[in-house]
Amino acid sequence: MVQAIAAFLEFCYLVRRPVINQETLRKIEDALSRFHMHRKIFETTGVRTSFSLPRQHSLKHYIWAIQQFGAPNGLCTSITESRHITAVKEPWRRSNRHDALGQMLTINQRLHKLGAARADFEERGMLKGNVLSVTMKALLQAHGESDQEPEDPENNDGSAEVPALTVPTD
Repeated sequence: MVQAIAAFLEFCYLVRRPVINQETLRKIEDALSRFHMHRKIFETTGVRTSFSLPRQHSLKHYIWAIQQFGAPNGLCTSITESRHITAVKEPWRRSNRHDALGQMLTINQRLHKLGAARADFEERGMLKGNVLSVTMKALLQAHGESDQEPEDPENNDGSAEVPALTVPTD
């Protein structure tokens, strides 16, 4: 088992390199063949009943993909899987399953717009502070104390300290 895991980790380490040359490709191929040779121990000991896993199958295609497109530079199948979950699975669950594709596209479009709006709001400083700090700042400005920046309203003990302000009544 240790040899199988060591070969697999060596494979993972090698394919994550930013630059891969012919010698590295040979080492990747060697590590992969050692992993396939030693992984049978997981079946014989009963840890796994079979090894027909899509991610393990995709390991066979790494060398060809590296030769065609260059080093993956840290990219892996889990990135595309996580994108698949957020772009397909979650919108599918939110849909009513009738004309699901149209609903999924609308959901993704709205989520993209919400993300863009959030980035815009953060850039403008609209998401800084909380309701209490903004209210305190507005009250201080209304009383001519605009040159003072309100302090953090929470003390170390967690209690809130509210400044004594008199609000004029009509």
